[in-house]
Amino acid sequence: MIQFVLAAPASGSGKTTLTCALLAALKKRGFWPCAFKSGPDYIDPMFHRSVLRVDSHNLDLFFSAPDTVRALYAHYAAGHDAALCEGAMGFYDGLNCTTAASAWALADTLGLPVLLVVQPKGASVTLAAQINGLKNFRTPSHLAGLLLNDCSPRLHQLLAPLLERETGLPVLGYLPHLPDAVVESRHLGLKTAEEVSGLQEKIERLAEAVSATLDWERLLALTSLPAPVSPLPDFLTPASPTVRIAVAKDEAFCFTYAETLDALRAAGAELVFFSPLHDTALPESIGGVYLPGGYPELHAKALRENKPLRCALCAAIQRGLPTVAECGGFLYLGQSLEDADGTAYPMAGVLPGQGFRVGKLVRFGYAALTAQADSMLFRRGEALPVHEFHHWDTTANGDAFTARKADGRNWPCGFANEHFYAGFPHLYWAGTSLPRRFVTAARSYLQKEPNP
Repeated sequence: MIQFVLAAPASGSGKTTLTCALLAALKKRGFWPCAFKSGPDYIDPMFHRSVLRVDSHNLDLFFSAPDTVRALYAHYAAGHDAALCEGAMGFYDGLNCTTAASAWALADTLGLPVLLVVQPKGASVTLAAQINGLKNFRTPSHLAGLLLNDCSPRLHQLLAPLLERETGLPVLGYLPHLPDAVVESRHLGLKTAEEVSGLQEKIERLAEAVSATLDWERLLALTSLPAPVSPLPDFLTPASPTVRIAVAKDEAFCFTYAETLDALRAAGAELVFFSPLHDTALPESIGGVYLPGGYPELHAKALRENKPLRCALCAAIQRGLPTVAECGGFLYLGQSLEDADGTAYPMAGVLPGQGFRVGKLVRFGYAALTAQADSMLFRRGEALPVHEFHHWDTTANGDAFTARKADGRNWPCGFANEHFYAGFPHLYWAGTSLPRRFVTAARSYLQKEPNP
């Protein structure tokens, strides 16, 4: 089975572009690849899914213990003949200026070779020195080969012998400059895959280019490993559905971890998807609702205009419908939300806060979330790893939890009670007690109120 991590010296080196190109090229050669993303990113896996037409999964060593990460990798790689793990940020960049939870730590945990993506603009021998620095920084580095991004054929011809001679790493190929295949960005990174005009044509162009330049024989020799084997974790063991839970899914609410949804199903949930943008009513016979993150701020006017859904949701939550709302879902439950132009629109009105644009990342990064009291999802004193990534804030963040970073910074946040959780932090559910507790609350609600 072909298995490797794709990493880079820094963000912006083209990892996602090359990942999509390689996945599409593997498919063109008859492989059935799967994809993974190191870290908490939601957007890059959307691009993997657009290429593969199957789910991509997150592997995060801050959210999960090493054994859990290995089990997730083995489970989701099963049945495939190629697995590509896209790294995050720079190769060694991890939690609080350490290598913890970095792309290197993931490669080390899974025992995978790493292909390093480098952009050779403005350097030649110096580039070799930088690569050697990465190669010698940790032992083992797991670096097995190089891929040159945004590189002309002539520059590749000049650099490949130099880099191989000076670093001892083979240059496996290059991706030329393709301005017609650029993917646009915005405040949270790349635009989502569904929003990119002509995405499939762009990926096809990338796949053709990398297929023509890649040394497939050397790639296969360096990355062919025994398929991973690990027992199926309990939190992913299939279970018969016992309750229907509605999950928001549309252009405004699209940030969900596939593993979270699978963990909910394994806990007994039948997931029913709905759109706060387009549907005028909640799904019938549900015992709970999950509002994930996304881009409600870009769709604030449309969310305002769908008053029937906003009112139905508010009434259901006030009746006690078990509800979880993360980041964008949390903003949607507030009194109002500013769009990118600063115009405020009324939202669901469940919570007191008014969402507003800050213009920069707010409380960005990993943290530990500690509960101040018992609630539907948490027990007092429990701490759970979370991640925040948003450019909007609210006038009422809540105080049901304390979020604490590794450097000691902390702040109150979130709302919670026996049937409710809402806050900016994104939760990673797989391997935790959250799915079972949410499903239990949903079943209990239906038993108390048979016709919600």
